[in-house]
Amino acid sequence: MTRATVTGAYGLVGANLVRALLDQGVVVRAADVRRTDSLDGLDVEHVEADVLDPEALGAAFADADVVFDLAAMISIVGDPTGKVRQVNVQGPRNAGTAARAAGVGRFVHCSSVHAFDLHSCGPSLDETGPRTAGAPAPAYDQSKFAGEQALREAAGTDLDFVIVNPTGVIGIHDHGPSRVGETILELRDNKIPVNVGGGFDFVDVRDLVDGMIAAWRQGRTGENYLLSGTRISIKELAQIVSSFTGSRVPMIDVPLSLITPLGPLVMRLTPGNRIPIFTPDSLHALRYSPSVSHYKAATELGYRVRPIHETVGDTLNWFAAAGS
Repeated sequence: MTRATVTGAYGLVGANLVRALLDQGVVVRAADVRRTDSLDGLDVEHVEADVLDPEALGAAFADADVVFDLAAMISIVGDPTGKVRQVNVQGPRNAGTAARAAGVGRFVHCSSVHAFDLHSCGPSLDETGPRTAGAPAPAYDQSKFAGEQALREAAGTDLDFVIVNPTGVIGIHDHGPSRVGETILELRDNKIPVNVGGGFDFVDVRDLVDGMIAAWRQGRTGENYLLSGTRISIKELAQIVSSFTGSRVPMIDVPLSLITPLGPLVMRLTPGNRIPIFTPDSLHALRYSPSVSHYKAATELGYRVRPIHETVGDTLNWFAAAGS
């Protein structure tokens, strides 16, 4: 009987990964800083564990054959408190150290495409591309590559680990909802008035989960695997959403060159604690968005992706069924 611990288990990726593991007969321990309803009704062991708490991680990893390390802090507003870097760098270091001490057989770390330097890589990206080292990359991007480095240091030669680097994740069981999920809902509800230039690569969470499980079972130790999907523009995303819901596709196209200087102003004028969709960091991602190859994952892991229309349609149906 295979036992798996999943950190960050209650997020979008975790909610889908846990279900897939259970379907394969794996015994799952869900570890996170707090419990939400995203795993309600599932036969899993729930434990409270912060990746910044080595002792809690040690207990969470006890008797685990494999650890899927999903815990992270995503930010499109920089890192004003230092918490993003702390979680995304010290977290993988602590998790790797705890897994090594617990004798975990395999460790799968979920990093991000943002660990690669999207600013300088050119029109296409694969695993040989440049890494994010410093400015002008956003703080989140810098933290993701630093987290990979921290994991490698913690793993030494004793921990069998593999790293996956997904692009923007879309999909079902998005209880948060995620930032991409919020964007889809706002497009559905006609709350985004303009089409901003640029684009991004989006991957179905179910395809990502399949890729992670394949990386666990057959990925090469110490390797990175980019798990991408389809690169589309915000306008194309709006058109896909409209094809399912009849929502209005924004008529005004705004080049990134015009809206980018307004990013800081938009953030200052956004009321309350609400985070706007278009911030300097998110606009950076839309502007520097290469075609991301998943050739390595396809050839070594059997990784496959479904059509983006199917992904968006299933996501909208899930939101509707969930009352969102």
